[in-house]
Amino acid sequence: MFTAAKLRQENIAEYLLYMWQVEDLIRACGLDIDKIKSSVIEPLPLDADGKRELCEWYSDLIDMMRLEGVAAHGHLQINKNVLIQLTDLHLMLLKSVKYPEYSAEFYRTLPIIVELRAKSGEEKPGEIETCFNALYGMLMMRLQKRDISDETRKAMSQITRFVSMLASFYHKDKKEPLFGKEDYDNM
Repeated sequence: MFTAAKLRQENIAEYLLYMWQVEDLIRACGLDIDKIKSSVIEPLPLDADGKRELCEWYSDLIDMMRLEGVAAHGHLQINKNVLIQLTDLHLMLLKSVKYPEYSAEFYRTLPIIVELRAKSGEEKPGEIETCFNALYGMLMMRLQKRDISDETRKAMSQITRFVSMLASFYHKDKKEPLFGKEDYDNM
């Protein structure tokens, strides 16, 4: 909860990846708040109020996962909403002539996205979701200490640059909207 709030303010991409990891942590604990308390919350150097708040946060997420039918797989709607916001901003940035550096970075990344989508064989997620799936997959590979090829490392570096740029634009847009009425009229 504390990490999530901080990341949401500072880096929306890291926030989304963190929240996907929290979803998987909850699943690994069998959606059992007692297991989460003993393995995740209790070891933390928090006072009683902090631990209580964190326990409530995990309990709320567990309830949401059950209600939304994502106890086994998938993502909470709150996380899907972040992905939707990032996708909407991505599309606006691509349509705009004001941000050519964004379009250039996207088109450098697009061949990697196309290749990832072809390899997945699953229902085709959007470009931004494909990037986040790849980043999350890389995170899991690192946590499992699996070997990562130079080709994969290079591809992930490009995806990271692109997603970082999108996240930066997201935070700029939150501080001061990037697009005004005249921008919408010209698209």
